Amino acid sequence: MINKVFISVIGESHASPEIAKLAEEVGAEIGKAGAVLVCGGLKGVMENAAKGAKSAGGTTIGILPGSKREDSNPYIDYPIITGIGYARNKLVVKTGHVVIAVGGSHGTLSEIAFALGYKIPVVGLRTWQIIHHSGIVDHNINYVTTAKEAVEAAIKLAKAAGKPEEVKEYHS
Repeated sequence: MINKVFISVIGESHASPEIAKLAEEVGAEIGKAGAVLVCGGLKGVMENAAKGAKSAGGTTIGILPGSKREDSNPYIDYPIITGIGYARNKLVVKTGHVVIAVGGSHGTLSEIAFALGYKIPVVGLRTWQIIHHSGIVDHNINYVTTAKEAVEAAIKLAKAAGKPEEVKEYHS
């Protein structure tokens, strides 16, 4: 599993039906690509993305904020117990070779900021737009409009970063 692409999917825990559907589609595309889905392991975008990945035969990792494995959603293969609350957002980001943000609330915004700070590529799907105090939009987020485009961009960015060495070609 170490040579697979790890894609962190971030987004709000109280997702609208539209965002939940997009998250599930992203997860399914990740599963089809043979990548590993990493998320916060709880509800909303996290649960829907994991559900999509599992439906396509994918592997899921949930990095949980609390101390109970039972708190993870039913689609998580490997729940990681942290007991550190929202500080786990940094772990979700650092575990991925690339991050896909689907929708999002303030926790998602913090994860995007961590990713940008660590120079981990970010793909945005109906998520935050970040504007620098100079008025310039941060162009380090690769905005897309579909789940398929999100995963294709994520795989391409992982390859461009040289991680991991065995990134397979992906076209759905």
